[in-house]
Amino acid sequence: MNSIDFIQLSKIVSHALRHEPQTYNLKLDYQGWVLLSDLVLSLNSKGIKVDDDSITKMVEMSEKKRHQILNGKIRAYYGHSTEYRILKYSVEPPDFLFHGTIQSRLVSVEEKGLLPMKRQYVHLSIDKKTAAIAGGRRGGELVIFKVKAKEAFLNNIHFYKEENGIWLSDPIPPKYILR
Repeated sequence: MNSIDFIQLSKIVSHALRHEPQTYNLKLDYQGWVLLSDLVLSLNSKGIKVDDDSITKMVEMSEKKRHQILNGKIRAYYGHSTEYRILKYSVEPPDFLFHGTIQSRLVSVEEKGLLPMKRQYVHLSIDKKTAAIAGGRRGGELVIFKVKAKEAFLNNIHFYKEENGIWLSDPIPPKYILR
């Protein structure tokens, strides 16, 4: 496979592991893992010709680091919208994290806080630059929120650090959000 194929393969694997494992006849465990061999079998049954090596290479070459392979299993790090919640382990965050979104969501965030929307967790970034990249994907005037993460954590809001540098959290009330 060439690099263009890896981009498409990454999108297909993300769809299978984040959103519709049942469509691929996959059953994720409580942390989102599935046997790599099961994923390969599923994709091949759908006419997507891959093997363990091509998926491993796709994961290694990916700039966005959306997936992890370990001990013959694969998972998506974050972004799940499956019916059952993927288990994460709460850790103490830095003092501040950032969230990028668009101007049209400003009133909602000010009234309701940061919500996971169609995902299981709120997505946060360690810096404004990364938050701007994430928020800029939505199209529209960009707004960056500064989240008082440590204060929220000390008041029982859970935060989860992914190995690829992304932070996730449970919903964050407006009192912890600065514009």
